[in-house]
Amino acid sequence: MHTDKGTIETGPNLLDGVSLPAAAVFEPALAHNLAWMQAFADAHGARFAPHGKTTMTPALFKRQLEAGAWGITLATAPQCRAAFAHGIRRLLMANQLIGEPNMAIIAELIAQGGEVYCVVDSAANVEHLGRYFAARGLRLRVLIELGVAGGRCGCRDLEQVLALAEGIHRQPALALAGLEGYEGVVSVDGSEPAAAIRAYGRRMVEAAQALEEAGLIEAETALITASGSAWYDLIAKVFHEASLGARFVPVLRPGCYVVHDHGLYREAQIGVLKRQPTLKQGLLPALEVFAQVQSLPEPGLAVVAMGKRDIGADRMPEPLRRYREGGPGAPALSVAGWEVVKLMDQHAFVRLPADADADGSDGDEVRIGDIVAFGASHPCLTFDKWRRVCRVDAALNVIEDMPTCF
Repeated sequence: MHTDKGTIETGPNLLDGVSLPAAAVFEPALAHNLAWMQAFADAHGARFAPHGKTTMTPALFKRQLEAGAWGITLATAPQCRAAFAHGIRRLLMANQLIGEPNMAIIAELIAQGGEVYCVVDSAANVEHLGRYFAARGLRLRVLIELGVAGGRCGCRDLEQVLALAEGIHRQPALALAGLEGYEGVVSVDGSEPAAAIRAYGRRMVEAAQALEEAGLIEAETALITASGSAWYDLIAKVFHEASLGARFVPVLRPGCYVVHDHGLYREAQIGVLKRQPTLKQGLLPALEVFAQVQSLPEPGLAVVAMGKRDIGADRMPEPLRRYREGGPGAPALSVAGWEVVKLMDQHAFVRLPADADADGSDGDEVRIGDIVAFGASHPCLTFDKWRRVCRVDAALNVIEDMPTCF
């Protein structure tokens, strides 16, 4: 059997029937995460539109919707088209829609029955969208983005938000459907990072209330949407406790939760659980990359056939477990003291503890061909390396071949 990031047959075991390296999502942790985050959104009176750019995996989009998600968030027009082609009909594009070729993609999705939202933050973009969609005889739902000084996109203050809303109101082909933001652009370098996130959430609430008081919201049900995968608990609480009235509905958008990770978001989850002690257990890491030891060129060094083409590299991968090649049921061997110190395109340099590559009487010495499971930080940057990802059970049996749409 061969993955080559192109073809995977279902049914084999990662230890003897899959060409490695391979990316694997563990079903038990996946199922837990899907249920956990949906329950979190429900408990906070919010709709849930997980960010699909994390995985771009339609099989996972389907699982998210089956678990109760209201829609799927995407970042670009081509991502929206890919999701729509796999049956996703409600699409929240948490980004500006710029350029007529991209507008044409969204127009086609709306013409085919898609419910599509996009983000605006400038009069120039509003005017261009208004002309284009009027010429197509279509109406586009837009959300005003509220940003922060020094951040990326978004209106910087309430005055800009209200002025832009007036401009949208003058465009018959556009319908103002609410307010969008992303707290991940807020500077949290100070001593009170949570306070900065809460303050941004309150700014969003105030802007939403001002839009409604000015009579500028056209949608019968308006959205107020934010929350990435690190501070979602704070945003959810601010929205839940706000006096938004019946008009505005909170929409949460974390994406990395679905497989979690062994780095950035594992650390963020520790913060969530400290801030919210009533939450149980938290999310579980579900994504691992399996690769083989291909060289032991000198004492204390193993070279593994896995690199930047296979796994995210904003932090070094974390060795988790090791197995002998050759079949299901092989016991996990220790990787205590193993450390990835360098990544090249197709190679990982692993520093071994002093006794790891000696001939051990217990038979757990490192061998050429050993299979190592690695955890990654920031799952977005691992998924985008793969055309297909294996969904596996706890015994490492492949139970689904999941194509991606990058």
